[in-house]
Amino acid sequence: MPQIIDGKAIAAEVREGVAKDVAALIASHGLKPGLAVVLVGEDPASKVYVKNKGEQTVAAGMNSWEHKLPATATEAEILAIVQKLNNDPAVHGILVQLPLPKHVNAERVLNTIDPNKDVDGFHPVNVGRLWIGERTLVPCTPTGSVILAKKAAPSLAGMNAVVVGRSNIVGKPVAALLLKENCTVTIAHSRTRNLHDVVKGADLLIAAVGIPEMVRGDWVKPGAIVIDVGINRVPSANGKTKLVGDCNYDECAKVAGAITPVPGGVGPMTIACLLQNTVEAAKMQKGIK
Repeated sequence: MPQIIDGKAIAAEVREGVAKDVAALIASHGLKPGLAVVLVGEDPASKVYVKNKGEQTVAAGMNSWEHKLPATATEAEILAIVQKLNNDPAVHGILVQLPLPKHVNAERVLNTIDPNKDVDGFHPVNVGRLWIGERTLVPCTPTGSVILAKKAAPSLAGMNAVVVGRSNIVGKPVAALLLKENCTVTIAHSRTRNLHDVVKGADLLIAAVGIPEMVRGDWVKPGAIVIDVGINRVPSANGKTKLVGDCNYDECAKVAGAITPVPGGVGPMTIACLLQNTVEAAKMQKGIK
């Protein structure tokens, strides 16, 4: 049986560490980190996600603000709120919840966020800092994925790591983080030739391609660490839908040395790492190491 990497339990550990850091910042510097979230429209999943972010931010001892706009809000109105938050010294982290309505240029909105307050880590300045190894704010899901991998193997140095997926949100930043961990990194994707053989060489596999159960058990190297970032809704036997990852869990679990479940693996780490980024942003803005 593989080690089942429990994302819920590890996320709780991260949140506990954040709460301790917040208490220490308040005690030593009088600094209470604050996170502002901008939500445009009524997307049900986004509303639940923003609600959870707010609750967990407050639970960690930080300030939390929500700015809600109707789906009809103009791009100028959204940009005006972002600029206001950029200029507010009490706000250390800004997150604009995606997706934005189709009439809004999401790239322009995200690029307007002050890079030092960009707790999603999507701003081009933060992307550049990540790749050249500077202190920066890193996308949350990649950060969480590496934390989970290190629970299975505290040192990833020297491992052959294969990332299946090349998105700006997960695939590319997680590759940069794995290079920092001294892995030998291959970025593969759905059009990679002989993808099965490429994946088979992985000591550490990060599956983030967005195709339900694409990675099969015979793709996985015996004893490999498998971090499944995929969250896909597919029909279930009872006529409803169920969540599955990018890996066929039952097959891969028979071969892997350690594996994340879906749900309950990478998912819970995202908000925990967002809180971690908010603390880091506050420290960076105040020149605290």
